[in-house]
Amino acid sequence: MERKKSLAFIVNLLIIFSSVVNQARGNTCTDGLGSCENCDARCKAKHGLSSVSSCDHSIGLPIPLCTCSYQCGGSPPSPPSPKICNGGGGICSQRCPKTCCEINCAQKYNGGHGFCNTLGTFSLCQCVYPC
Repeated sequence: MERKKSLAFIVNLLIIFSSVVNQARGNTCTDGLGSCENCDARCKAKHGLSSVSSCDHSIGLPIPLCTCSYQCGGSPPSPPSPKICNGGGGICSQRCPKTCCEINCAQKYNGGHGFCNTLGTFSLCQCVYPC
């Protein structure tokens, strides 16, 4: 009974140690999964199909231990997209069609684009731009 408690203590210590080591490594992490029974299936179920399992017989324990290596951390988050604002570019007409509206918005707002929006009998040039 004492031997089983010692074995459980050593296994828990190994799991804790591997967790601390994983945080320092960066993109590749390892996870101690206990005994080697169904090691590969448990590894892939827990950490995805790209994970790699191995059974470590070298530490002198009576049972080998399953270790699962997997990609962790991921890529850094992408920067947030810029906020889009709306503005006016005048009236769309025969003299100022869609191309004229686009030019007015580009001149009025940095990075602005325009489109004609018809409301009833009026056609207004609306601009969108990053703000």
